[in-house]
Amino acid sequence: MARKRFDDSNCSVARALNEVGDWWSLLIVLHAMHGTRRFVDFQHELGIAKNILCNRLGRLVEHQVLHKVDVGEHGSRFEYRLTEKGRDLFPVVIALRQWGDKWSPAPEPSPLDLRDRASGRPIQPVQVRDAEGNPVTIRDVFVPE
Repeated sequence: MARKRFDDSNCSVARALNEVGDWWSLLIVLHAMHGTRRFVDFQHELGIAKNILCNRLGRLVEHQVLHKVDVGEHGSRFEYRLTEKGRDLFPVVIALRQWGDKWSPAPEPSPLDLRDRASGRPIQPVQVRDAEGNPVTIRDVFVPE
C-alpha cells in the first residue's frame, strides 16, 4: 500500500510530516543537532541500514532540512549539515524529548540532562504561550472559523 502524501493539505502538521514525519528522519535530525555529520557516523550511532539511511538523508536534503557538503578530504567526502530550516526543528525535537521523558521514560534512572551552555542550568520545559507570554494549554486555544 502506498503511503499517503499531504503536499496539498491545508493542515501544516500533515505537510510537515511529509518532510520529517518518519522516526528515522527525526532521529537523524536529532543526531545532526548533536554534531553528527558523516554518513558512517549516522549509521554507527543509529544502527540504521545503509539503504534506509541513504534514502532518509536524500529526502532531508531534498526538503532542505539538511544540505550535503563536499568536504573534499581524501577524495570525495560529504557531510550533512543542518540548514536554517533544520535548525528550526530544535524546539520540536526538545518538546518531543521532554514528552518522551514524561510519558515513555527510559529504563535507566534519569532522562538526558539538557543544560543551557551559558548558565549551566537545566532547560525549562517547552511551552506554548499567548501573545502576552503566558503559558496556554489546549483548553485555552481555538481555531476561528
